[in-house]
Amino acid sequence: MSTTKTAVAQIGVGYWGPNLLRNFSALPDCAVKYAVDASPERRAFVESNFSRTRAVAEVDHVLNDPEVQAVIVATPAATHFDLARRILEAGKHVFVEKPLATTVAEVDELGRIAAARGLVVMVGHTFIYNSAVRHVKQLIEAGDLGEIRYIYSQRLNLGRIRSDIDALWNFAPHDISIVQYWLDDPAPISVSRQGMAYMQEGIEDVVFINVVYPNKIMANIHVSWLDPQKVRKMIVVGSKKMVVYDDIADDKIAIYDKGIDKKAILGQNMDFDHPRGPEFNYRSGDILLPNVKFVEPLRVEAQHFIDCVRNGKTPMTGIAHARNVVAVLETARRNAA
Repeated sequence: MSTTKTAVAQIGVGYWGPNLLRNFSALPDCAVKYAVDASPERRAFVESNFSRTRAVAEVDHVLNDPEVQAVIVATPAATHFDLARRILEAGKHVFVEKPLATTVAEVDELGRIAAARGLVVMVGHTFIYNSAVRHVKQLIEAGDLGEIRYIYSQRLNLGRIRSDIDALWNFAPHDISIVQYWLDDPAPISVSRQGMAYMQEGIEDVVFINVVYPNKIMANIHVSWLDPQKVRKMIVVGSKKMVVYDDIADDKIAIYDKGIDKKAILGQNMDFDHPRGPEFNYRSGDILLPNVKFVEPLRVEAQHFIDCVRNGKTPMTGIAHARNVVAVLETARRNAA
């Protein structure tokens, strides 16, 4: 591996951009050469806070500079595909904030270009790099929860209302990516959606998504920017135990040793076939609050991208994962009630 720093550039320093710029700038093996933004105020922000980064207004500065090896895209979702395609065609690796694109066809096109040129494409599904989310993944893989029955999530807030995308495309990529990660990226059997636009015509403020996966696993996702409380919670119900992941609580994970089991009936063949119907055992054991060490997920994500660029690795949230997330979103858009 080269000991020189990987030269990168970032396009977009708006709402989420400063967080990305801060983390990539802090990496010891990365140097952010440019930050691109059309706004003079945002360029002034870069110049005041990131003295080693040159603030420019035009994307061509980045695309035409052979020293720039990779580009971070933190712009509105509708621009992601076109920018990522131009960056790949310029021979540079690309990191794109979620979602990677707005259709599966666009994701596939980016995948073809990247594969032909040997380039890395990674999408910013930040929660996959969250230590609490990874801890739940370990519990599932170890069989501690038993068979997964269903997952439900709530990602709610009062504001920030968007006009470029609806609540589904703004919030749900996080939860869909987590569910897909926990379940090893299966293809859903069905996806349905119900939402409502209250504040702006055609832009839904609240959306409910129901996803059915193989092995009788269901997922329900509720997103809204019109809710009175800020909620970032996901619950996994297994046949042995259940887990609550609350991203804004002090204890991020609570493991409940609870469940319901069929009770064996003494009778012919020692089975559950009984004229009175099945009987059940109700379990209610301890609640475990594991100590999960927190490292800023965005820092882990940024380092992972640079490692993939420098070592030719496939990102955890690369084309395959991004495609599955966009496929769920695209199907939900088609199946709106």
